[in-house]
Amino acid sequence: MRVNPFYVANLATSLDQTQSTEEQLTNELSSGVSVTSLSSNPVAAGENVLLLNQIQRDDSFTESSSLVQGQLQVADSALGSVVSQLTQAISLATSGTNGTLNSSQLQAISTELAGIRDEVTSLANTSYQGQYVFGGGQTTAAPFSTDTSTSPATTTYSGDGNVNYLQTPNGQTIQLNVPGDQIFTTSGSNSAFQALNNLINDFSSGVSAATSVQDLQSLNTALNYVSQQRVTIDNSLTRLTAASDAVTNEKTQLVTAQTNLMQADVAGLSTKLSLAESQQTALESVISQLGSGSLFDKL
Repeated sequence: MRVNPFYVANLATSLDQTQSTEEQLTNELSSGVSVTSLSSNPVAAGENVLLLNQIQRDDSFTESSSLVQGQLQVADSALGSVVSQLTQAISLATSGTNGTLNSSQLQAISTELAGIRDEVTSLANTSYQGQYVFGGGQTTAAPFSTDTSTSPATTTYSGDGNVNYLQTPNGQTIQLNVPGDQIFTTSGSNSAFQALNNLINDFSSGVSAATSVQDLQSLNTALNYVSQQRVTIDNSLTRLTAASDAVTNEKTQLVTAQTNLMQADVAGLSTKLSLAESQQTALESVISQLGSGSLFDKL
């Protein structure tokens, strides 16, 4: 009868493999994770890496969107206040041009308009977390300043025209700011500051200047223009909120998929462990019997 000379060695190898399998199954049961190493399930481990990358991408977008959402909300609130201030200025200027007010009343309107101009300047220099929201790419210094030594006064813009964007995970591009010169336009018929400075000068002497009606019309035009620019901010806020909600939902789905991928099948693992333990017992019994006498005695 032919005898396999490697019989005992093969039994020992099988026992080692069974013990290794038991150890892996025990680790999976205790940790609740089905993939404890790359070698244990290369396919699942690879899928897990892809899921983790997607989750990290979503986390990064959520963090960025939270910051810029606050910035957009601050910008929108500031522009809402600017609209209110300009509306009040139009009401005052309308009273000043109707020809019924005396000199002191006109001068009082000029003073009130100057106060509104200064408030609008403050709003145009609104900052969020140390960054000026209407400075374009120049966010470290106040973008607007007014020189009252001239007649009329002049308000200048020291920011730039840079527009910032945020890309969503699905590739959409959302505008994050509107440079101040596009909102308040420091020159031209749409310039809120120029119209205000002109009206302040129109009534400062106590006599309504001939240009006050035209300057009032320019302020109305400027108000409409500021409102239009605010729409851009509102649209960005709406799109950003929708994108953030979509990313949050996607992350929830990814985490669920990762959990399902990595979570141990307790019932299945328990059955496999029981079988492995039975196999180990059988192998140990055979090896023990072989150790108690000659191999030929067992044949």
